[in-house]
Amino acid sequence: ADLPLHPGKAPRWLFKRMVALSDGIVDVMCEEFGTSLVIERVSDPYWFQALSCVLGFDWHSSGTTTVTCGALKEAINARERGIRVAGGKGRTSRRTPTEILSMGDDLGLKDRTMEELVYSSRMSAKVDNTAIQDGHQLYHHVMFFTEAGNWTVVQQGLSDDTGYARRYHWSSHELEGFIEDNNQTIMGAAVDTALDMTADVSQPVRDVSVDLVNDGVQHLRREVQCPGQRSLDEWNGGIVKTLSMPRTINWAALKKAYDVQPQDYEEFISLPGIGPSTVRALAMVSELIYGDQASWKDPVKYSFTVGGKDGVPYPVDRSTMDRTVEVIRAGVDEASIGKREKLEALQRLRRFVPPDAVF
Repeated sequence: ADLPLHPGKAPRWLFKRMVALSDGIVDVMCEEFGTSLVIERVSDPYWFQALSCVLGFDWHSSGTTTVTCGALKEAINARERGIRVAGGKGRTSRRTPTEILSMGDDLGLKDRTMEELVYSSRMSAKVDNTAIQDGHQLYHHVMFFTEAGNWTVVQQGLSDDTGYARRYHWSSHELEGFIEDNNQTIMGAAVDTALDMTADVSQPVRDVSVDLVNDGVQHLRREVQCPGQRSLDEWNGGIVKTLSMPRTINWAALKKAYDVQPQDYEEFISLPGIGPSTVRALAMVSELIYGDQASWKDPVKYSFTVGGKDGVPYPVDRSTMDRTVEVIRAGVDEASIGKREKLEALQRLRRFVPPDAVF
């Protein structure tokens, strides 16, 4: 899905229906599958895109992410189901750690579990802003989490050059680390080159970067700051090959990193002050000295679907949307008092619908 930046807000008449329909869908899923599967589905970018279209929003807008997450947050946090949603767009995203702690208390989570959730929220954002440099600056960050400590992060970045956004999905399901085997999925329009320090082929560069930091700032300065060099190519009138280094590097943060002596790359980039320029400089120095080249292949994947508040491919049918909410709520109400026959009948009915049917 190409996600261009669209100005304006979701119409109030639509957003309140999105909240109501989200509430019904989450209710059915919790009743049928449990809370863990709900947030696992949200971490699937194809399912998330389809949900946005079911809710009647755009099929190809940056607001697909922000408005759908906003509707889910309002619907989920309004009722007690063992799930909470923290964060949001802009300044709201920076309140995510505070909201996690507050909502974690409501769910009765242990202090260690809440600390792990805060760390996961921070690291998922740090990786997508620093370890992966694809020209998109994060401006939206939302974490879904359950009373069992399972979580999903949906965040979005915007490219000032193209005006397009890309969405990043994270899940605690089978997560082994934030750098390697992170099961992350990125959706949006592809870019020509992107520094991806999480790729398998970047492993040698990650190792060298940690070694360079642990070796001390002064050695690193000499490699990065080398003014006045001349070349035989220049003297001979040939083409001079130039390695373009970042203009700003947080040397104070690198000094603190040296004091810490990080054991691996995840610990290194988790340190405060380690930003994109520092990561890029270390990757370039690693290639310059040792010949280890990081991945410059864009890790993005793709999705597409249809729907639309702006009438593409057709306007939102308000009466049908309202009726859908009523049917879902009635089914959940009856299932909650022991009458599961209707939900089971819906499951059986779905088997008779052709797989290529268009709704």
